[in-house]
Amino acid sequence: MKTTIEIHDELLLRAKRHARHMGRPLRAVVEQGLRLVLAASESSDPYRLPDLSVGDPTDEDPLEAYSWQDLSEIIYEQPGDPEP
Repeated sequence: MKTTIEIHDELLLRAKRHARHMGRPLRAVVEQGLRLVLAASESSDPYRLPDLSVGDPTDEDPLEAYSWQDLSEIIYEQPGDPEP
């Protein structure tokens, strides 16, 4: 099937050089590239963040008793700051 696509000039030049170097037509190089990309996207699993949880999820939350204001003051308190 014939189709028209727009390819960045430098990429097209590189593809043509590669095709010439490999002794293959540009069409074959483009088809091979598409096959590789499509096969990789079909076989790759989506990235999942590793579970780096610590502690027992059934334990009580030790921070639950604090308000956001309290937590902010605890986090940003500078060592050596005088107590109010």
